[in-house]
Amino acid sequence: MIILGIDPGLRSIGYGLIDSANNTIQTVSSGYFSINPKLSFPERLKKIYDKIQNLLDDYNPDVMAIENVFVNKNAKVSLKLGHARGVIILAVVNRGIPITEYSPREIKQSIVGVGRASKKQVQAMVMHILNMKNKTLQADEADGLAVAVCHEFKKKKYYD
Repeated sequence: MIILGIDPGLRSIGYGLIDSANNTIQTVSSGYFSINPKLSFPERLKKIYDKIQNLLDDYNPDVMAIENVFVNKNAKVSLKLGHARGVIILAVVNRGIPITEYSPREIKQSIVGVGRASKKQVQAMVMHILNMKNKTLQADEADGLAVAVCHEFKKKKYYD
């Protein structure tokens, strides 16, 4: 099963694809893409949609897991992030791919064991879980992989 994990953002979107066949987890691909903040907001949403379409075309995942929006102090930023998530979800739903959403706390709890883990802790554990000793992960990329691994762990009920 190919799981696509997405860490949504307005300027950078992290993604991770893992294969969970035969009771093992292997990295298929991971990365992030930046969206030019100088574009108009509708143009940025279109870029996000197009980038997600490309990921779906390239990897044909079986399921997508995405991080829920946390409420930011700035309501305008939270609303815009919600738009970005909506565009991502629309791209995936249009392909008939099932979607599961996880809170940041849930993701950190499943990866590190602590709901208030730091980004560095999540990054280190993702690299450990996926046996990525000789790779450097960008923060959003590690978060995308963490979302995918969280889904795999929740699916298998490792932490329930």
